[in-house]
Amino acid sequence: MISVWQIRADTRALAWIGFFALILAAWSALFAMSLEVPDATLRALYGADFWRSVCGASGLSAGFGVTLSMWVLMVAAMMMPTFAPSLKTYSELQSTEAANAAGMAMLVLGYVAIWFGFSLLAAGLQTAFLKVGFVSPAGTSLSWGLNSALLILAGFYQFSTFKDACLSRCRAPLTFFMGHWRPGSAGALNMGLRLGAICLGCCWALMLLAFVGGTMNLLWMGLATLVMVAEKLPQIGTPVTRPLGILLIMTGVGAGVATIY
Repeated sequence: MISVWQIRADTRALAWIGFFALILAAWSALFAMSLEVPDATLRALYGADFWRSVCGASGLSAGFGVTLSMWVLMVAAMMMPTFAPSLKTYSELQSTEAANAAGMAMLVLGYVAIWFGFSLLAAGLQTAFLKVGFVSPAGTSLSWGLNSALLILAGFYQFSTFKDACLSRCRAPLTFFMGHWRPGSAGALNMGLRLGAICLGCCWALMLLAFVGGTMNLLWMGLATLVMVAEKLPQIGTPVTRPLGILLIMTGVGAGVATIY
């Protein structure tokens, strides 16, 4: 006979499989969108013209919808891994009957909703930059001045008290749940929104560096994801944050000097 505890364990396992499947799907979709020339296998499936239209669409020709889709996929691929410690803590609370699988889903929904709002703003910003010639159709900055401004902004933000406050909450998810616990699915959604806002407070400036690294640059996305995950880990986060800020400021100043000479 299957016990209640076994059912709960199986439900948690399925929830985690779904969570990581979403991350993998986002990275896979970004890889497909970043293809400049589809390989022979892809061409054989539907034809080269089809894959050029899907994967090569960018910039104004692609429209705001495709740009928004790219940003949604990008924040899903990059930010959901950083949410794993908080989700793990909530999942473990299921053993105390304080949380359940439905609440876990609502927690993720609230978190994703905040980053969807950021994606809307970022896609609008990219469209505006493209219209004035600040970025390429691939979303990479064409202006040393813009590069400098974004790098210096992100660098100084690493030293801000607001970022410190947000990081301290991200690094202690159990403390967050103890202080902001809300029962039921509606409560989980509320906590997810709070966690999304806190995470946004940690990472928005680093995410805007996508315009420097390239919004379709998978190497930059992977590196930035590792950095943001590391920042939220209590064991190694503190030694990472401030040195990264110094590096960003120095790089930004170098980019600014390049605009002069």
